[in-house]
Amino acid sequence: MGAETRKGNWRALAELQALLEQGRAKARLDQTQLARRAGLGRTTVSQALRAIDQVPSATTVAAMAKALGLDADRMLGLQMQANAEAQGLTGTASDGAGEGIGHPICACDPYDLEVHPAGAEGDAAHAAASTALPRTAQVPVLPGYVRRGHDEVLEQVVQAASAGRSGMLVLVGSSSTGKTRACWEAIQPLADQGWRLWHPFDPTRAEATLADIRRVGPRTVLWLNEAQHYLGDAQKGPDIAAAVRSLLADPGVAPVLVLGTLWPEYDRAYTTLPFPGEPDRFAQVRALLAGRTVPVPDAFDDAAQSAARDLAAAGDLVLAAALDRAEAGRVTQDLAGAPELLHRFRTASPPARAILHAAMDARRLGVGLHLPLAFLTDAAVDYLTDREYDALSPDWAEKALAELAAPVHGRLAPLQRARRRPSRRAPGVRRDRDTAHGVVYRLADYLEQHGRAERRCLCPPASFWEAAHHHLTDAQDLGRLAHAAETRHRLQWAYHLYERVDPWFALKRLVGFRLRAGDREGAAELLSEAAAQGSRAALFELVDLRLGSGDRHGAEELLAQPAASGDPRALRELAALREKAGDVKTAVQLLTTAADAGDTPALVDLAGLRRAAGDVEGAERLLSQAADAGDAIAQEILRSERMRRVRRELRGPLPRRAEVSAEADAAPLPRQPEARDDPAADRPLAQAAEAGQPWAVVELARRRQQAGDLQGAERFLTNAAAAGHQWAVIQLARLRHAAGDHEGAEQLLAEGADRGEPTAFFEIARIRRAAGDLPGAEQALNRADETGHPQALIELFLLLTAAGDDARAEDTVKRALNAGKAWGGTGRDVFSMWSYGLDPDGTPTPPW
Repeated sequence: MGAETRKGNWRALAELQALLEQGRAKARLDQTQLARRAGLGRTTVSQALRAIDQVPSATTVAAMAKALGLDADRMLGLQMQANAEAQGLTGTASDGAGEGIGHPICACDPYDLEVHPAGAEGDAAHAAASTALPRTAQVPVLPGYVRRGHDEVLEQVVQAASAGRSGMLVLVGSSSTGKTRACWEAIQPLADQGWRLWHPFDPTRAEATLADIRRVGPRTVLWLNEAQHYLGDAQKGPDIAAAVRSLLADPGVAPVLVLGTLWPEYDRAYTTLPFPGEPDRFAQVRALLAGRTVPVPDAFDDAAQSAARDLAAAGDLVLAAALDRAEAGRVTQDLAGAPELLHRFRTASPPARAILHAAMDARRLGVGLHLPLAFLTDAAVDYLTDREYDALSPDWAEKALAELAAPVHGRLAPLQRARRRPSRRAPGVRRDRDTAHGVVYRLADYLEQHGRAERRCLCPPASFWEAAHHHLTDAQDLGRLAHAAETRHRLQWAYHLYERVDPWFALKRLVGFRLRAGDREGAAELLSEAAAQGSRAALFELVDLRLGSGDRHGAEELLAQPAASGDPRALRELAALREKAGDVKTAVQLLTTAADAGDTPALVDLAGLRRAAGDVEGAERLLSQAADAGDAIAQEILRSERMRRVRRELRGPLPRRAEVSAEADAAPLPRQPEARDDPAADRPLAQAAEAGQPWAVVELARRRQQAGDLQGAERFLTNAAAAGHQWAVIQLARLRHAAGDHEGAEQLLAEGADRGEPTAFFEIARIRRAAGDLPGAEQALNRADETGHPQALIELFLLLTAAGDDARAEDTVKRALNAGKAWGGTGRDVFSMWSYGLDPDGTPTPPW
C-alpha cells in the first residue's frame, strides 16, 4: 500500500504509531527492551510501530502504553479510530466508540473488577509461575481458564453483542465458583473490537448506577458484579432495574452488554412471586432477570477436571496446586482460598471467632459491607462463653483483629480492614454522619455465605443488638436491623432501633405492638404521652383509636383544642364528627373557618354538604374555587361531573330504573362456555405452554381436571415434567395423590428432593401426613425448612399441635422466629404467647 493511500485512510494509525515511537524514544528503549517491558513478542512490537496497513490489537496497544507511561485511553481511542478507518467506517457511530462512560476493556485490571486473586503469594508454585512472566513482579497470576457449560451461554450473548444486539446475562452461583472470572474471559473478544467497560461503584454502587447510566454509549459492557448491591438496594433497586431494562431496549444505544453475578439466595429472593397480599418489592428486578440468568455449578465436573489437568500438565503450576488441594471438584473455591478461610474460621481463637460470628450475623441481617470496628468488638462479647470471657486479655481485640487480617491463598483474609468512600455532596449540603469517619472492616465473601447458611436459625445475642444501637449510624442499616428484630419478635430492640431511624415511626410500631397484644389502654397511653409533648401526628392517631373503640365524645374532646387554635385537619375531623351527630350547622361553621384560612380540602368537604342540601350550583362554585387553588381532588370531581354531563347529552333521556330492571329480567343470560366446549379458549394457553411457560401448562391441566378430563390433565403435566418444569412435577404429584396413588406421588417428587428442592420436601410431607406417617412428615418438613421453604415450620407447628405435642410446637415457633420468619395464620398469634416480645436469648421479655 502506497504512502498516498495511507495518508488518506490511515491517519489514526499514523498518529498512534507516532505517539508510541515518541514514547519509546523518550524512555530510551529499543524494540527488544520495549517488548520485554510490555510482556510482548519483539515481532508484535515491531509490527505495531511499523506496519502501514495493519492495526495492532487493543491488547498490544494497552500493554505498550502501560510500559511507556502513555495515556492508555487516548492510545486505545486512536486504535479504535484506526480500526474504523480500516473498515471504511469513518464518520459512522464507530467514530465515537471510544467516548462515553467507562474505560477500554484492555485498560481494565481483572482484580479491580473483583476477580478473586488465585493462589498464595508465598507458594512455590505461585512464585515459579510469576517469574515465568516478564512483567509481573507485583501482579498476581491468573491461572489458566477452564471452560464449562455456562461459558457457552456467555459466549452466545457476547457474540450477539458483537453483531450489534444488546443483551444481558447474570451468572448465578455460590461464592468463589468462578462467576466473575467467567465474565472477564467472555468479554476478551470485545476488547480487540474497542469496547469499553463501566463498573459503577463510587460513592456507592446503586448511586453511581442511577447517576450515570444514561451516559452509557454503544459498545459498552455494564459490569454489575455482586448484582445484589445494585438490584437489591431497598430504595434504588427497582429504579436501577427499570433503567437497565430501558438501556437494553434503546436502539439508539445498541449494542450494549450487561453482565452480572448473583448468589443463589438473592436470585431466589428476587424471582420468587410474593404471597397474595404482600408488596411486590422486586417486580422490576424479576422482569429484568427473566430469561437472563444461567447457573454456575459449585464444582468442576469430570470434563472440566480433565481440562484443568491438561492445563496443569502444560505448565500451569497455580492450577496444578489447586487440583492437588481441591476436594470434590471445588477447584475455583480453592483458588480463591475458600477452604483455608473456612479452616481459619473453625480454628480461630475464641475472641477472633466471636468477632467473625458478629460480622456474619450483621451481614445476614442486612448491615452493609463496611462494619465499624467499635460495633464488631462490642457485639462480640456475648458470643463468648463465661470461661472465654474471663480469659480475655486487655488487648484481646487488637490480637483477634490481627489474627483475622492475616492473608490466606489469593491474599484473602477472613476479615480485612477496608476504606469506606465518603458520600459526595454538593457544596453547602451537610455530609451524612455515617460515611465520614471511622475504621471499618469487610468480611470475606465466602465466610459471609457460610454464615448465612450455618447461622440462619440463630438470633444474635444481646451484645449484638446493643452494639448496633450504639455504634451503627446508617439509616438503611438500622432500618434493616430493626425489621430483622421485629420479624424475630425481639420487639424491645426493634422499637429502639426504629427510634434511631425515625422516632415517630418507632412510636407507631410500638403502638401497633400493644394493639396486637390486645393492650389498647397501653397503646392509648403511649399516644397520649407523645401528644402531650406536642406530637400532632400522635394526637390524630389517638383520635382514631378513640373512634375505633366507639368513644366519639373522647375523640371530640381531643380535637377541640387544636381546632380552637385553627388547625385545619382538626377542624375538618371535628366537622365530620358533628355532621355524623346531625349537627350540620356546626360542621359548616368549622369547615368555613378552615376554608377561610386557605385549607382547600375544607372547601371540598363544604361542597359535599352543599350538594347534600340540594345546592348543586353552590357546591360547584366551592369545588371550582378549590380546583383553582390546585386541589387535585376537587379537580377530579369536577372532571367527573363534566364527563357525566357529556354522556347524558349524548345518550339523551335515561330510561327509568324500573324499565331497565324489567328489560334485564326479560333478557336471557348469555351461556358461558366451559373449557371442554370451547377449545379456542385454550389456544393462547397452549401457545404459551409450547413456548416453555410452566404456568400455562399448569393452567391447562387445571382446566382439563375441572372439565373431568383427568387423563388430559395428566398428559399435559407429564410432558411438562419431562421437560424439567418443577411446578408441573408438583401438580402431577398432587394429581396422583388425589387419585390415591400416594407411593407414585412421592416417587415423582423424589428426584426434586435429591436435588434439594424445598417444595419437593414440602409436598412429600403433605403426602406422608395424609397417609398417617407423622414422623416421616416431620422429617420431610425439617428438610424443607433446611433448604429454604418459607412455610415449612408453620406446617410443622400445625402437625405438632394436632399431635398434642405443645412443648415441641412452641419450640418450633421460636425456631421460626429466630430465623426471622413471620408467624401468623395458625390460630395462635405470637402476641398472645409473648405479648412484650422475646429477649435475644429466647426468654419472654418482661413488661417494658
